[in-house]
Amino acid sequence: MYIPPAFRETDLPFIQETMRAAGLANLVTATANGLVCTPLPLFLDEREGDMGTLYGHVAKANPQWRAPPVGEAMAIFMGPDAYVSPSWYAGKSLDGKVVPTWNYVAVHAYGPVEFFENADRLLDVVMRLTDRHEASRPRPWAVSDAPPEFIQAQLRGIVGVRLPITRIDAKRKMSQNRNPKDRANVKAGLSESSDAGEHQVAALIAE
Repeated sequence: MYIPPAFRETDLPFIQETMRAAGLANLVTATANGLVCTPLPLFLDEREGDMGTLYGHVAKANPQWRAPPVGEAMAIFMGPDAYVSPSWYAGKSLDGKVVPTWNYVAVHAYGPVEFFENADRLLDVVMRLTDRHEASRPRPWAVSDAPPEFIQAQLRGIVGVRLPITRIDAKRKMSQNRNPKDRANVKAGLSESSDAGEHQVAALIAE
């Protein structure tokens, strides 16, 4: 990922929160037949390794897990993002030399990927993923709500994913390359939007 110095993010707690907040990630592996990518939910276990370890699962019918990866794998997480209108820049009324852009947060986590079929490990991953996404619901559903034999049958149709993170590229592009007036205008413009995602971006812009 191309990251100009002004946009490079190195704050690990912020990076990890971005990964936790992302509902869906993309797992990319390089194989002898080219790149393979699968969208999937991943959860971060911060207790494993200096930067944490990612877990998830793919369908057993997915050929990605059967193709031996060449080198490390990459998990892509997208944080808040929003279109930035040039009408918010002071230069629009001065000389018109302004163009649109996009503000966003992106995290690329790299490491050796492991695919596994052990039923106990798979059940642990499924339960932790489920608990994470059900936690905020008024009446959370739990894996134990389903018949055990049904769950065991479902586990036979998936393969676990484990990616211990060895390095991270993180980018927080939030108008840092603009002057204070422009940043304030972008923040105000996004704050006035009816889109909750644009409000998230506005909150990340430093004036």
